[in-house]
This record gives sequence, C-alpha cells and structure tokens, in this order.
Amino acid sequence: MADNNREYSDSEKRILRHKRRIRNQVIAYVVLVVLIAGVAVGGIMGVNALGTKLYEAKAAKEAEAAAIAAAEAEAESLAAEIPLVEETVSEEETSETEEYTEEQLLEEVVQSCISDMPIEDKVAGLFIVTPESLTGVDKAVKAGDGTKEALEKYPVGGVIYFAQNIQSESQIKEMVANTVSYSKYPLFVAIDEEGGKVARLQSSLKLDATDAAKDLGATGDENEAYNAYSIIGERLATYGFNLDFAPVADVLTNENNKAIGERSFGSDADMVSKMVTQAVQGLTSNGVTACVKHFPGQGSVGDDTHEGMAVTDRSADDMKGVDLLPFTAGIDAGAEMVMVGHFICPSLTEDETTPCSLSKAVMTDLLRGELGYKGVVITDALSMTAISEYYSADEAAVKALKAGADMILMPEDFETAYNGVLDAVKDGTIDEQRINDSLARVYRIKYRSTVEN
Repeated sequence: MADNNREYSDSEKRILRHKRRIRNQVIAYVVLVVLIAGVAVGGIMGVNALGTKLYEAKAAKEAEAAAIAAAEAEAESLAAEIPLVEETVSEEETSETEEYTEEQLLEEVVQSCISDMPIEDKVAGLFIVTPESLTGVDKAVKAGDGTKEALEKYPVGGVIYFAQNIQSESQIKEMVANTVSYSKYPLFVAIDEEGGKVARLQSSLKLDATDAAKDLGATGDENEAYNAYSIIGERLATYGFNLDFAPVADVLTNENNKAIGERSFGSDADMVSKMVTQAVQGLTSNGVTACVKHFPGQGSVGDDTHEGMAVTDRSADDMKGVDLLPFTAGIDAGAEMVMVGHFICPSLTEDETTPCSLSKAVMTDLLRGELGYKGVVITDALSMTAISEYYSADEAAVKALKAGADMILMPEDFETAYNGVLDAVKDGTIDEQRINDSLARVYRIKYRSTVEN
C-alpha cells in the first residue's frame, strides 16, 4: 500500500506546482469564455430582463469541466510515477486551485470588462436616464435607429421608463428588447413599480392592482408584502425590466409628509423593516434588482423634494435608531442598490445646505463606513427641483460622485451632466479609479447571474 503521508521530493513538488499553474490558466480561460458569453447576448442583465433564460454561462461551465479534465490529464502524464492522491497535497497547496469561488470568478469578469472600456464609456455607464433624455425626442414609445445611434454615442448604464412610454404589452416588450439589443454593455431596464398609485406598468397596462405599502403595512402580515412584490417582480421580468426603484423603506414619522404618504409601510420601524425585507425578497426571487429608498429616511420630512428643498430636524440618534433600520434590513435581505434622497438632514449632513444625495457624510461616512454597505449607491432623480433649482446639471452630477454616489439618476440635462463628469475626470477633479470602483459595483450586479448559473 502506498504511503500517503510521505513527503514529496523537490521534483515531485515542481510537478504539483505545474499542475496548479495549468489549472489557474484554465480558470483564466473560463473567465474569458464567460465574458464573451455575456457580451454575445448583450449582457446577462438583458437576458434576464427578457426572461429568455438562455444563460451562456452554462456553456462556459461545460467548457471549464472539459478544460480542467484535459489539464489534469497533462499534469498526470508528467507525474506518471507519482501517486497523486488528493489527501497527500497540503491545504496550502490545494487552496489556490480548489477554492476559486464564484465571487472571485465574478471579480475577474467585472475587471476584465472594465479594463477594456474607454473613459467615455465608463462615465456614460454611471447614468440611468429616460429614453427621451437619451434620444432627444419628446415622447419615446419605440426604440429604433435613433435609440441605436444614441446608445452608440452614450452607452448609459440604464434606461428608466414611465407611464408615457408604455402603450401596450407588445409595444413595451419590443421597445425594451430593441433597446437592450442596441446596447454594447449590459443595461439596467428600470421602472418605479411600488404598488398603489406608483405603479407605472400596472396602471398603463390595466393590470390587476397591487396594494400600496400603507395598506400592506396595515395588515400586519409581512407575507402580504412578499406576495405583492413577488407579483410585481414576476410582471417586471415578463416585460423585460430588471431593476425596480422599490420598495420605499421610509418610516412615516410625519403624517403631513407630502412625498411619501401611503408609499410607506407605516410608522413602526420594526414592522417597516419586516415588510421591506419581504418586499426585497419578493423582487429578487424573480430576478429583479431591488433598490431601497430614500436613504437615510425621508419619512419625517414635510415638504416634497419634487417641488423644492426639504429639511428634517431629526437628531442623529433618532435617524440611526429608527429611520435607518428598514434600510439595514433591506440590505441584509439582498437589496443591491440604495437610493439617496435630496432632503437635508443637518444632524447627519453636518451642515444646513447640502442635501443627502450630495453629502459625503451621508453616502460615504454613514452608508459605506458605519453601515458597511458594499452595493450600488444611486441618487434620486437629479432633475427634481430640490437639486435643479440650486445646482447646474454638471455641478450636481460631479458633486454626487465625489460625495460617494455610484450612479446618477435622471439629471436635468443628461449631455451637460455627462460632459461635466467626463471633464472632471480628465482634469483630475475626479480620479479615474473612483469611476472604476463605482462601475465595478454596478457590473457585479449585472454579471452576477452569469457567474452563478
């Protein structure tokens, strides 16, 4: 019987190291195959959005198995005289090859994609805009040559649709499918679908109504939130959407709140947290990315940021002990995106003029630092009066990114904002690595399904 505990000679160890190098080369090839597979179908987010389930990653994994088998055969032929029993190799020697995780593979895919992108494309990839802002038309209800040309010039990270863009089931499916096919990078196809009054798809297509958050919260049954958002998630996926700017995680502590109202699950932070958890899981179970909003909690604000600046006098202890709880719950439940509101919270922003969406203290120090959040941070729509009345489109976009945002939603003037950010990178106001870091967080969402399936 062979002695499995004996020590290897130097020559035998060289053969083992050779085997590891071959396997690592195979992994690199697999990364390339997965990346090519994603690009070939317009990015996995587009595939998920259309519900086709044609995951090219399956073919990549089959290629991986075949390649590893060939590599092992080659290594074994070199070590024909050595009984390469798995137990004889130390944990230190096997860890390089046996524990190459899905997260590591995902990171290889993400970094490979970003490394080949020109800076102009990187900057464009941080914007989510309306089809009108992208193409310049007054009302977009189809995606043709104009959309194709616009995406070639400005390969944005995502497109958000509203009720005016949705006329019929076949029309919106075709519009989304064409838009995704025209994009050379994976694309977020986004919408506000909260249930109740804020339900663009439901209202436009006259679908069965899902309850507003207030009504779901009133039941006291968190399963009701899961059921409602599971329906929403299934609908969105059917029509090609892969990102929902929902659920609302605001705790309604001000009954006179004009902007939130029935969009909140209620005034009890623990109950809201449970509802948000289930809502997030309802969406993600259908392959739709959930975005909890409006961080750090807009439920105490009286004024509407759509119409002007709004301020809350909540203390930092109140915000952290109450308002932040549903956001933490939503993140723990799998929400990979957090939307930051435009209201001012002096106890957190550390001044009385900077909105949370432009505040480093809120986005970087609090959300990333104290809460340890690693996902995508996106601003609320920068076209809202709370921002547009005080900042130009380019100024707001640059300030948001410098403060810690990863993505810019709906600037007042997209081209102005885009050029402003591009100029800021070129003149060193924003470091290119800062752009790379944000884009990497975005692409981890977009490519995760490719690696996992």
